[in-house]
Order: sequence, then C-alpha cells, then structure tokens
Amino acid sequence: MPKIRLGHMEVSRLFIGSNPFFGFSHGNPQASDSEMRAFYTKERIMSVLDEAAEHGITAVWTPCHEHWIRLWNEYQEKGGRLKNWIGQPDQLPMEKEIKAAVKNGAKAICIQGVQIDGQVEQGKFDVLRGWLELIKSFGLPAGMATHGAKTHLIAEEKGLPTDFYHQTLYRPDNYVREGLEESLATIEKLGKPVVAYKVLGAGRILPRNTFPYVFSRLKRKDGVCVGVFPNKRGNQIAENAALVRKLSQTA
Repeated sequence: MPKIRLGHMEVSRLFIGSNPFFGFSHGNPQASDSEMRAFYTKERIMSVLDEAAEHGITAVWTPCHEHWIRLWNEYQEKGGRLKNWIGQPDQLPMEKEIKAAVKNGAKAICIQGVQIDGQVEQGKFDVLRGWLELIKSFGLPAGMATHGAKTHLIAEEKGLPTDFYHQTLYRPDNYVREGLEESLATIEKLGKPVVAYKVLGAGRILPRNTFPYVFSRLKRKDGVCVGVFPNKRGNQIAENAALVRKLSQTA
C-alpha cells in the first residue's frame, strides 16, 4: 500500500472511514442508519479493523465518542492489528474532545467539518487557531475538515497552523457532480496533504466508477478515506485497497 504523510506521521494512502460503524448512513442506498448500527457490533468493527490492516491500511478515522474510545482501547489491549487512530473531535467544548483523543492514543487529530465550517462562517479564525495550536502542543499532526469547497483555501490565506486537510468530495447537502468538481479544484490548489472523504457519495457510487477519475486529479501526497458496509456487497476493503494500489502505480 502506498504511503503519504500527515505532518511527521506516515500512513497508508487509503484510510478506513467510520461513518457506517456509527450508523451515519447519509442516505446510503446500501443500508439505513438502523441497519448499519445493527450490523456493526463491537466484534464486527474489530474484525473490519483487522481486515483493513491485512490489506495494508494503517489508520482508521473516527470521532472521539466515548463508545469508540472504549472499543479502541479494548481492541488495542487484545492485540488488534491496526495501530493508528486519526481522531476527529466533533463536539464542543472542543478542547475537551481534543484532550480525550490525545489521552486515548490518537496519532493525529483532525477537527470535524461541521465545527470548522461554523467557525469560518462566523469569522472566528482565532478560535480555529487555538484548536489547532492545542493539537500541535501535544506533538501531534493537526488537521481540519470541511463540507464546503473553499474552506481550506481560506485557512491557507489566514495562515492557520494546519499540517493536513480533510476535504469532502461529494457534498452531503446534495451529492451532485458539481460539488465533486469544486472540491477537486480546491485540492489541486493545496500544497499540504489532503485526505478526501465522501469519495463514493455515501455509497451512491461504486469505487470502480469513481476512483480512477478521483486519483487522476489527486496529487501523490493526497489520500482517500472510505468506509465500508460489507453486509451487502462483496469484499469492499480488498476491492478498495486493490484499486488504490493500482491507481497509485499508474498515476
């Protein structure tokens, strides 16, 4: 599996996403929120993490919810194969969330997009700077996410102390092609590493139908974060990993 860097941290170019773990389906045609939550027992989540590691994926990207932290710590105690957690604090007070991620072994922290976009809309860049500097004070790579197309360009203009970005491709308000194109155009302008998410439009698009185009637009420094729901369609982790390897070689 090819690698990228988030600050000083080397990770696989493909990350395992976590929305299906928590039942955040966003209208995914494969399953409803309740179906995802019923399928993803603690044991199944751990199994998916191990399977991801078997295919060369080295990190999972999740919020800092208490039930996740309990699961992650138990998974590590049991010798789980996947060792890296990218924490995504998504609740206020943000400082508490960041410290919980640090305390429980997150290897990098990326502030969730809704929280970032809310502060940007209010012009509270001093708040964002404080959050990012707190992450960096613990010696961890600091990132920020967005559901918009221009947020990260604004962050660069403001000189926010980011090490990497988390950029939605298909925007969750409508999942239309225009959103994809706007997001890719932004990624092309960013010099820092970018990890794209909602690459499949929350399950609306098959990997083979969009990965080739997305990877033709990403730079070698960039990666993708993709969740899976293996109850409905084959070995998604193996398929995604094989595509990322192939497309990284041919880029």
